[in-house]
Amino acid sequence: MRNGAPEAIKMGRVTRIIEVGPRDGLQNEPIPIPTQAKLEFIRELLAAGLREIEATSFVSPKWVPQLGDAAELWPQLPSGGLYSALVPNQKGLERALECGVERIALFTAASDAFTQKNINMSVAESLEVFSEVASAFRTALPKGWIRGYVSTAFECPYAGPVEPRRVVEVAQRLIEIGVDEISVGDTIGVAVPKEVERLTSLLMSEIPAERLAYHFHDTRGTAIANVAQAMNQGVRAFDSSAAGLGGCPYARGAGGNLATEDLVYFLERSGIHTAIDLDRLAHSSRAILESLGRPPSAKAQVATLTSDD
Repeated sequence: MRNGAPEAIKMGRVTRIIEVGPRDGLQNEPIPIPTQAKLEFIRELLAAGLREIEATSFVSPKWVPQLGDAAELWPQLPSGGLYSALVPNQKGLERALECGVERIALFTAASDAFTQKNINMSVAESLEVFSEVASAFRTALPKGWIRGYVSTAFECPYAGPVEPRRVVEVAQRLIEIGVDEISVGDTIGVAVPKEVERLTSLLMSEIPAERLAYHFHDTRGTAIANVAQAMNQGVRAFDSSAAGLGGCPYARGAGGNLATEDLVYFLERSGIHTAIDLDRLAHSSRAILESLGRPPSAKAQVATLTSDD
């Protein structure tokens, strides 16, 4: 070990950070964020060194008004980013394709109770819908990229603990319908490393590590420990949100996402170069936080801002 970093971490293999703040971070905020403010936020994230950014969702403005400007925002996205958008159904896909979206994300879960509350479908029904969406997307863009989210991978806020085999089954089904990458979500932030170890082992027995990502929430302060565990098992892609913005609008008690600042700090101190400027990143969300009337709370962000003052 070096500087307390586990052997598998200190090797410095490439690790991808997928920034979800502009979409997942803002989708359930009570205060609408103007389109130009979102664009400035994304510009700042790019300037800090982030490249993979989930920019918005082509969901109905009726259900998620905070992202109702997707068609307006997308053509104005600054160059230099590898952008993706969440699409909930065929209509959302059509809107996304009209805007020139080439990377999409589909959202389901390992719990029927969760998908019923969230998208008014069972998991099986959602997979049928997404099979059609994925097929239509591949027809329109044979070289396009699809990500599949599997939420409630450890526990459902409505039905309790989730059997790991169920997560593997849903992930396998997504692979079958043509998804390139699976993002496995700890939606209410309950997981600990032992549970991550078990689930990751099962997933990697069926799905290559390079097609897996984790989406941890830091509700109980275990997100970084869970990242470390997943990395030690070979996972190299992690979702995070600048300033820890967001959570889950349908999950009662869900806390914020893993903060990108905390993830970057952890990786850099573990000897893994991210090419991300932590100081610039810490400042990237300040305008959004001020608009929301919220002070910075991500630990590495607060520490960085405090040292700058």
